[in-house]
Amino acid sequence: MESASQGLLSDAMTDVPVDSVASGRTSVPEGLTLAEEEELRSELAKVEEEIGTLRQVLAAKERHCGELKRKLGLTPLDGLKQNLSKSWHDVQVSNAYVKTSEKLGEWNDKVTQSDLYLSASSTLENWNEKLTQSEAYKKTQETLSQAGQKTSAALSNVGSVISRKLGDMSSYSIRHSISMPAMRNSATFKSFEDRVGTIKSRVVGSRENSTDGLHSPSGAGDKPPQDNAPF
Repeated sequence: MESASQGLLSDAMTDVPVDSVASGRTSVPEGLTLAEEEELRSELAKVEEEIGTLRQVLAAKERHCGELKRKLGLTPLDGLKQNLSKSWHDVQVSNAYVKTSEKLGEWNDKVTQSDLYLSASSTLENWNEKLTQSEAYKKTQETLSQAGQKTSAALSNVGSVISRKLGDMSSYSIRHSISMPAMRNSATFKSFEDRVGTIKSRVVGSRENSTDGLHSPSGAGDKPPQDNAPF
């Protein structure tokens, strides 16, 4: 069995042509020899190796940069702001931005110096002059001015009335405080005080007489107690 299988395997290997193995390799591009292809492949491998090394170096630099920022207390937001500022500065100094600004400036000059723009500006100025010189505009302005003056006059009148009322109240209180001693010294007030004093003395006298009658012994009380003892 083993000899039979070895014979079949050897027959299959001998039947495979050599050209099929060579055809499995990548065909050489046109215009390149085998030596040039090998040289280019070698250079490509070196470049890829350098790219990998640079990536490792860049990752190490980024880690070191992050540690420095952490020690300095810089947050990711600060870094984002710095990156945005730098990006905007780069945009402003870029050739595309400068050319676009120049183009916009040229278009602005062309628009402002065009006949259509000049005619539109003059038309708007004429409309403005006609509007400000029209009777309706003048009447409206006069009406608003009169309304403002009337409002100011009304407010000033209200303030003067309030001030007058406060002045009258203060003068009344002063007159009232001044007139009290004079009223007390008048004959009418003295006669009223005399009458009140007379009535008070009478009331007090009647009260005293009634209390004396209650405390003094009556006629029945002067008799000695009877002796009811039996003989």
